[in-house]
Amino acid sequence: MALRGAAAACIGRHKNASLSLISIPNRLPRKPPQGFSPSLRHQAGRSVRAIQGATAEPVAPKKEDEGQSLQDWKIKMLYDGDCPLCMREVDMLRERNKQYGTIKFVDISSAGYSPEENQGLDYKTVMGRIHAILSDGTIVTDVEAFRRLYEQVGLGWVYAITKYEPIATMADAVYGVWAKYRLQITGRPPLEEILEARKSKGEMCNHGDKCKM
Repeated sequence: MALRGAAAACIGRHKNASLSLISIPNRLPRKPPQGFSPSLRHQAGRSVRAIQGATAEPVAPKKEDEGQSLQDWKIKMLYDGDCPLCMREVDMLRERNKQYGTIKFVDISSAGYSPEENQGLDYKTVMGRIHAILSDGTIVTDVEAFRRLYEQVGLGWVYAITKYEPIATMADAVYGVWAKYRLQITGRPPLEEILEARKSKGEMCNHGDKCKM
């Protein structure tokens, strides 16, 4: 009995000691590691909270080149922006082109018109008759130009018959008369006077960044 009691007492002391060792870390003061200041602890905690509270920003899609849309055109229309009758047709085609985006419109009457950017076609040449430029650089004129333009906006049937002879020749002849007298028909001065006025305006504008007229 004495041995059993002693053994029980010994086991009890050993058990209490084990429990004491296990509970020691909970009773020890929590000291920060050497060199870790309270301000650093505050900053670390704030960083963690910031990371936890941050929302994932959606990745912005790569913006396409702003000039990319200009590369999508299949035909370029050179038109006289000072011609009221011409502008009716241009406005109709431009409205249709909103759906297709295949025509690039270039106003030859604007001060910024550049022959170098349009297959070398100068103002006088383009004023003589309708010109259009395909995306591969091919120049088309007269009724063929209208046919190509209308085809690009789903109206190819309008000029479809002009593909065939003798209709093609007849259509070009009729258009040639219109092109020759269109300035008179629309109440504008002769081409020579327009060219002279354009030249004078250009000379005045060349004296500075702003035109004096």
